[in-house]
Amino acid sequence: MRRRSIVATFLLGLAGAGMVSGVASATAPPAAGPIELYATAGDSPVGTIVVAGAIGDYGKTLSMDKNGKPDSNGNFVKITLKKGTFIVDSTVLNHKTATAKPSIVDKATCSFAFTGSGPVTLSHGTGLYTGISGTVTITLNFLGDGPFYTSGAKKGQCNMSNNAILRAQRGWIMGHGAVKFA
Repeated sequence: MRRRSIVATFLLGLAGAGMVSGVASATAPPAAGPIELYATAGDSPVGTIVVAGAIGDYGKTLSMDKNGKPDSNGNFVKITLKKGTFIVDSTVLNHKTATAKPSIVDKATCSFAFTGSGPVTLSHGTGLYTGISGTVTITLNFLGDGPFYTSGAKKGQCNMSNNAILRAQRGWIMGHGAVKFA
């Protein structure tokens, strides 16, 4: 109950400051400024995202190749938020993280952890995000537990091959940067 009252007080404060004024503020172009984001990552090309700051919105992500085809390892991400869409070019980030060393590799438990960072650029906005541009520094975090071989000469050993299907995994993306609108 206390949480609802804090949120209500915050929203009333925004309304009093003229920042929430009904439909007009929902369609007004956002001002340039800093943003922070949090998104999910995994072995699927789809995920979720929340953005705060100059963009205050939430929605879905779709990792894709340069032709727009869904691809978990694609260099582009379509961000579909409630008030519009834009494209993230993650080519530089993907290049920087492709050769980064894991921070943990434990063959006894068959688990690993990885962190990598790099810039992405924003463009091709629609809706409220028409004319978007900017650079965001992304930090990618990924943890996983791999399988053990169940037969053959390697039975009981950790299978860290590229085609191994992980038993469990969790990934998340955090970023900060600035956006502007043409």
